[in-house]
Amino acid sequence: MRLSDIMGNMDLAIYPTLALVLFAGVFVLVTARALRTDRRTRAGWARLPLEVEGSAQADRSTAQETSR
Repeated sequence: MRLSDIMGNMDLAIYPTLALVLFAGVFVLVTARALRTDRRTRAGWARLPLEVEGSAQADRSTAQETSR
């Protein structure tokens, strides 16, 4: 008996269905949490910097020092 015969006889259709249900559940929970937060918290999140000022320069100078 070959592996393809064994895998062909197994009922594997439940796994994609479970993955879709899990994804939908997490999506609903994250969306509900985002909508329940107050405006002040969301405004604070919007003001968060994407990069700490000067960190790009520090990374470049560190890389130059290590290459010497």
